[in-house]
Amino acid sequence: MYSRTVRKIELLSPAGNLETGIEAINHGADAVYIGAPRFSARAAAGNSLYDIRRLVEYAHQYRAKVYVALNTILYDSELPEAEEIIRECYDIGVDALIIQDMGILKLDIPPIPLHASTQCDNRDIDKIRFFEKLGFAQVVLARELSLEDIKTIAKRTNLSLEVFVHGALCVSCSGQCYISQSVTGRSANRGECAQFCRLPYTLQDATGKTLARYKHLLSPKDLNQSGNLEKLLDAGVSSLKIEGRLKETSYVKNITAYYRQKLDAIFEKRPEYARASSGTTTPFFVPDPAKSFNRGFTSYFLHGRKEPVVSPDTPKSTGEPIGNIKDLNRNFFTATGQKTIHNGDGLCFFNERKELQGFRVNKVTDGKIFPAEMPSLSIGTTLYRNFDREFEKTLAQKSAERKINIDFVLEEDEFGFSLTATDEDGCQTNIRHAFPKEISPKNQKENQEQQLSKLGNTPFQLDKLTITFSMNWFIPSSVLSNMRRRAVEGLLAERKNNYLRPERKIPPISPVYPEKNLSYLANVANRKALTFYKQSGVETIEPAFETEAKTNVPVMFTKHCILHQMGCCKKETNVKNDLVEPLFLFSGKNRFQLKFDCGRCEMQVINIAHYR
Repeated sequence: MYSRTVRKIELLSPAGNLETGIEAINHGADAVYIGAPRFSARAAAGNSLYDIRRLVEYAHQYRAKVYVALNTILYDSELPEAEEIIRECYDIGVDALIIQDMGILKLDIPPIPLHASTQCDNRDIDKIRFFEKLGFAQVVLARELSLEDIKTIAKRTNLSLEVFVHGALCVSCSGQCYISQSVTGRSANRGECAQFCRLPYTLQDATGKTLARYKHLLSPKDLNQSGNLEKLLDAGVSSLKIEGRLKETSYVKNITAYYRQKLDAIFEKRPEYARASSGTTTPFFVPDPAKSFNRGFTSYFLHGRKEPVVSPDTPKSTGEPIGNIKDLNRNFFTATGQKTIHNGDGLCFFNERKELQGFRVNKVTDGKIFPAEMPSLSIGTTLYRNFDREFEKTLAQKSAERKINIDFVLEEDEFGFSLTATDEDGCQTNIRHAFPKEISPKNQKENQEQQLSKLGNTPFQLDKLTITFSMNWFIPSSVLSNMRRRAVEGLLAERKNNYLRPERKIPPISPVYPEKNLSYLANVANRKALTFYKQSGVETIEPAFETEAKTNVPVMFTKHCILHQMGCCKKETNVKNDLVEPLFLFSGKNRFQLKFDCGRCEMQVINIAHYR
């Protein structure tokens, strides 16, 4: 039996910039996350405090929240600037900071709510409970957790749990990937990942036997948990996060609207769940995640190790399947399938070498598709569309609106008339207008309804109008318009004044960290972080990978297993495994050794040769 307690569920969307953040709100997000001016895990997605302020003001109209990602590890010289950014974020009304570096807790910062970034590697319940004792408001769980893992964590903490539900995947456990740093000096923990996971690799065993050549063996498909949302909510998740601060605005519009519809459908049948913000979103298109950038979809390890999670042939977007080649001509072809192809569409296919090859459609006539340049196609080849021109044109325009329901009550009083406005959250304002009463020979109700419902570009839409006149009073349209405008202004001011941002409760005594010894995996890169862990009972602390050179150590920890992908899992019975370990990955001049920790069901990647 389900609990009768209503739990607010948050749809959390990415905001690469102000424009995208506003559109995420318009298309149904309950919260958005946006990069700080500096120190964000997407260094290319920083934003000015001015733009963040404007986003906060817009979002709060709808009771939607704005989280600022300040989730890189910090060096000592950067701490004063980080401290100043945090203070300014608090002053402009930011709802929470997403952080990785625990040195932040030793700075002189205001009581702004804190979220533990996925970069903190949040897999262990003891660490999550530690964050709870520290006064954190939310924790972003590791992407590779199973549904059962999430249920177990939810039972043992009162923290709000956030999970990724859509978008690009880091094949490594977040915060535990150092390949980019070890090879190029660009740290993923500093927002500068060079994405070595997307490169092609050659796989060899210890004898030099080639097992795979020039394949993207570490490049995962994109996450899509749209079919698992109800299970995630029942497991205890309260925040559902879409990846994509580097994605285009059209992507954020489409994916946000898609998940908004999915969640609203769940709320209709499950009243114990409700949306975490105000308003109703109406998209002007049919959302479809297959039409936005994707590498194929996976639920990752939510249901265990059941499906291939990587896309070995390409790290690029394949888009949506549209059919197979039916007939070929010198400069056109026809295809099976029911999808309508448009002039200007981008199509792609895998050629005979299993390489993704793309081309643009020049025109479509009577089912005949004329490419701008005819590619080398074969009968039966599967076609994909990774750019739908008409869909993108729709999304380039106003593609949704979000409205908050309000009720108007128009009454007479001793001096004239009053208009009371009440919104769906219970905020209320009353406007009085002195005006001589005059009975009209014509019925005024239709004009009164028409004038008061003209809410246009405001965040509101009229749900119910009640007119309680004793007589058929005449009120000029200009007066009704003025009262409506003042009511809207008053209601917006009331909503702003009534918006409450919780503040972080700072524990009087530092809780004890669940480990006594920390390796480089703790990412301790500054003295404040060192002090924090020492005061939390940690005895030995190794410096961060970024601050002290290390060799022959794992530079990636991942639940993805190449042995399993090849059908050679050591834990499965009746599986023939004649591979001679260790296995090696080669990419350019770089060589990595693979180590398999079958007890933890984990693969480690070790940089053993970065030679020039």
